[in-house]
Amino acid sequence: MGNPKGEVQRRVLLLCGDYMEDYEAMVPFQALQAFGVSVDAVSPVKKAGDICATAITIQVESTDQANKESRGHNFTLNATFDDIEFDKYDGLVIPGGRSPEHLAMKASVVELARKFSDSRKPIAAICHGLLVLAPAGAVKGRKCTAVSTMKPGLVAAGAHWVEPDTLSVCVADDNLTTGVTYYGNPEFIGLFLKALGGNICASERRVLIIIGNYAEDYEVTVPYQTLKVLGCHVDVVCPKKKAGDTCPTAIRDLEGGQTYSEIRGHNFVLTADFESIDASSYDALVLPGGKAPEFLALKEDVIVLVKQFMEARKPVASICHGLEILVAAGVLQGKKCTGYPGIKARVVSSGGTFVEADPIDRCVTDGNLVTAAAWHGQPELISQLMTLLDIQVSF
Repeated sequence: MGNPKGEVQRRVLLLCGDYMEDYEAMVPFQALQAFGVSVDAVSPVKKAGDICATAITIQVESTDQANKESRGHNFTLNATFDDIEFDKYDGLVIPGGRSPEHLAMKASVVELARKFSDSRKPIAAICHGLLVLAPAGAVKGRKCTAVSTMKPGLVAAGAHWVEPDTLSVCVADDNLTTGVTYYGNPEFIGLFLKALGGNICASERRVLIIIGNYAEDYEVTVPYQTLKVLGCHVDVVCPKKKAGDTCPTAIRDLEGGQTYSEIRGHNFVLTADFESIDASSYDALVLPGGKAPEFLALKEDVIVLVKQFMEARKPVASICHGLEILVAAGVLQGKKCTGYPGIKARVVSSGGTFVEADPIDRCVTDGNLVTAAAWHGQPELISQLMTLLDIQVSF
């Protein structure tokens, strides 16, 4: 996607398991695809199309409690573990969460990790993901970091432990990239991308993301952290809230019915004050979906901001229900777009052309406007946004 034509595409393996950490799986999965890397997500005893349940793990600093955990999204695997051909892959990513302690007991998984380590192919492991590397001998003599409770086991396995002073610390040692938690995803993914031979061209763009309470979890965090990998300055704001305030997010999954399920997600920490935002200081705008857009569409100050971006023909990216804000702003006249199917009538009545959300990962670009049907289409949406911002990832 973000890989210029004519170059050899990198191919990466994402090692999954039930109750792996939600962000530590999906953000690398979608970010790397946006950059033009092919990612196969696999799990032992499962096949392509099967689901791994994920967990939301919230680390609690300065207490004796290691973390709080709740149910996350359903993660759909796109490849079959038993079909893996090691020679076809350029790198390995291992998310954290609870799954690594079970994966580490499987001889086939440990042998796979050993092959990547012995061949010195890039490996990225975050949080508890290093549990898979220790029995494979992949941390012996290597500098690495993780959550603090991992220290005794990694030191016993011969690692040179790097004590983290924050939850976002990452360490690179030759082909091995390690991180503490998903808070460090931007640096973690960036270091792994560099190990794969990736180079980011023309970054330092400024991007604004407008959210509200119960914006869709992935549709906020995946664009936010992926754009930061690219070196962009990204501000996330909410009306009547300031930097440091939080917005609760919502986890929405398609469960096979005519609509979706919804449960509580993370508390997203805002990065800037809404009242101080000046549209002229940003290069692009992102409007996530979820429940928030129907309320944001009622706020005149939000509508004014959106109109300023559209009138200046700056890139605007809308995901799923984000179209509700664009409908309210009256900026879809003559535009082709896609989004959640239930918004079609409103798009058409406002003069836009609705492109059916089939498949669900569909993404449409019309001039400066990039739209995705749902979070499933974020790799393509981010890739097309990168094109509009003249950002490239080359290998």
